[in-house]
Amino acid sequence: MRKLLIVWGGWPWHFPGDGARIVSEMLAEDGFSATITQDFAALGDAAKYDLVVPIITNADIADSVVADLNSAVRGGVGLGGYHCCLAASFHASVPFHYLCGVQWVAHPGNETAEYRVNVTRPDDPVMEGIPDFDYKSEQYYLHYDPTVEVLATTTFTGRYDPTTAGVVMPVVFKRRLGAGRIFYSSLGHHPSELTHPHGRAILRRGLNWAARDPSTN
Repeated sequence: MRKLLIVWGGWPWHFPGDGARIVSEMLAEDGFSATITQDFAALGDAAKYDLVVPIITNADIADSVVADLNSAVRGGVGLGGYHCCLAASFHASVPFHYLCGVQWVAHPGNETAEYRVNVTRPDDPVMEGIPDFDYKSEQYYLHYDPTVEVLATTTFTGRYDPTTAGVVMPVVFKRRLGAGRIFYSSLGHHPSELTHPHGRAILRRGLNWAARDPSTN
């Protein structure tokens, strides 16, 4: 059985407790045993787990904890997140975002944004059988590492901010760092969105991809 660590907290209006429950229940179906906590220091013990999912918006984290998390991921522990997770966690921690390869900077149009998600890697197992689809929620404008492997994108129309017109932005990506794998999807602003059939399938498959195979330990 693979070991999952979910750490949740920070800004409450992403409903991190609900997200923790949903992710835990979803991955339990795939054989994960979850530890769920609000203690951010637990991220420093990531090496004990096969997959770590921080469901945290903003907040602060100690540099030593990030250093231990970084070491664990590079050593093979999986790291994954959706929407706020990774991209909007621990804004002030440069080492954290260097590890994750992504940082949220804006969402023009807020929750009213209507946009298209375009699958760019239909051959990838995470995206297999998933068509392009329409989505209504926050459309994340991100700063991201050029080493990420983009699986799906969205194109900003400029409707909510003319300066973004024509910008193609990752929505889903993979990243490898040392022996570790990192997965991120910008979908899922509200917990109810985690029931979206395509968004849920992408997240579930992506987190499974990121997780370390304990048989290789």
